Amino acid sequence: MRPIGSTGLRVPPLGFGAFKIGRNQGVKYPTPYDLPDDATVNRLLNSVLDLGCTLIDTAPAYGLSEQRIGNAIAHRRDEYVLSTKVGETFIDGQSTFDFSADGVRRSLERSLSQLKTTVLDIVLIHSNGDDLQIQQQTDTVTILRDFRSRGLIRAIGMSGKTIEGAELALEWADVLMVEYHLQNTSHSAAIQQAADAGVAVFVKKGLSSGQLDPADSIRFVLSQPGVTSLIVGGLNFDHFRANWQVTQLCRPDSAPVG
Repeated sequence: MRPIGSTGLRVPPLGFGAFKIGRNQGVKYPTPYDLPDDATVNRLLNSVLDLGCTLIDTAPAYGLSEQRIGNAIAHRRDEYVLSTKVGETFIDGQSTFDFSADGVRRSLERSLSQLKTTVLDIVLIHSNGDDLQIQQQTDTVTILRDFRSRGLIRAIGMSGKTIEGAELALEWADVLMVEYHLQNTSHSAAIQQAADAGVAVFVKKGLSSGQLDPADSIRFVLSQPGVTSLIVGGLNFDHFRANWQVTQLCRPDSAPVG
């Protein structure tokens, strides 16, 4: 288990990404897939928790994901760290971005309701690519800080797309989420800067949306000392369990201190 700065939160090196349980439109995965039914989602999420994976990552942009997590595992809320996002939503097959103060507040309140929880452990800004503009010219960071000060959020951060955006977020974030894998190491320096600053790093797209070998990719990502957790999704529990087992073979001394 790895710490999220000084927040008191601790997460495993592999987290479950809940994209595929809620959305199958406008995706970058090489193979199309059907959305699972509620019973399948219930079994999958509870099996992930039973395995020992205590980090669940979702977002309003993941379609039905938040609602399905709330329905399936809210009764086990004290067993997992919950990470969601603000800024992007996906409704009726359409993705939209809203970084206005009212939009961010409504998104947070909706997430609390759908996830059936009184506190969101981690909330990240879901960037549209304008990382600097979002942080410098909107009230998004201010609203996140306000919700954190009121105890409705425990940790805040940035899921961005640019190196400059990640570096700027180090001034206020508890967590950075960045793309990092065998074919894209552009955020290597930012990951190290985050570790030096005591900011946790979650890696997204570590398997390049399913295009890279899972075992090799997991070992590569977790060999980076600044990485706190790698988020991996999927609908096949056997595949996730195999990925989980790979993490058990990674060197424990590679775990970050921040």
